[in-house]
Amino acid sequence: MDVEKILKTNKPIPLEGRTIIHLLLIHQSITEKTAEALKPFDVSAQQFNVLRILKGQNGKPANLSTLNDRMVSKMSNTTRLVDKLILKDFVKRTVCKENRRKIEIYITEKGEEELIKMSSAMLGMEKNLLKNTTEEDLKTLNKLLDKFNTDN
Repeated sequence: MDVEKILKTNKPIPLEGRTIIHLLLIHQSITEKTAEALKPFDVSAQQFNVLRILKGQNGKPANLSTLNDRMVSKMSNTTRLVDKLILKDFVKRTVCKENRRKIEIYITEKGEEELIKMSSAMLGMEKNLLKNTTEEDLKTLNKLLDKFNTDN
C-alpha cells in the first residue's frame, strides 16, 4: 500500500507516522470488508461479536457485564446491541429467578443458525483478505503487532 499516494502527497512521511497511518488505513479497509460480509444478515460487526460471545457460553446465560468484558470493541453500547438482536429474534433476555436484578442473555436457535451463516461469510472474507500471505507471514505479523503497547 502506497500511503503517500493514497494521501496524495509528494512529501515522504516520517516512518513512525507512516506506520500509524498505514495501520489506520488497513483498519478502515478491514472494517469496510467486515461490514460488507455481514450486510446480507443486517447485523453490525459488534452484533456479530455479541452473537459469538453468547454462542461461546454453551447454553449458559451471559449478562451485560460479561458481554462488555469480552467485546472486541469496548466502545460499543451493549444494551443497544442486545436490543437490536432481540428484535431480530437472535437473542432473548430474561430476568434471573434467583436475583431479580440480574438480566440473563441467551442466543436463540435462530441466532445460532444465522451465526453459522455469518461465520461462513466472515471466514470467506478473511481468507480473501489474507490470500497473499503465508502462515509464516501471519505469525511474523502477529509477533510484530504484539509489540504494540496500546496501554501506555
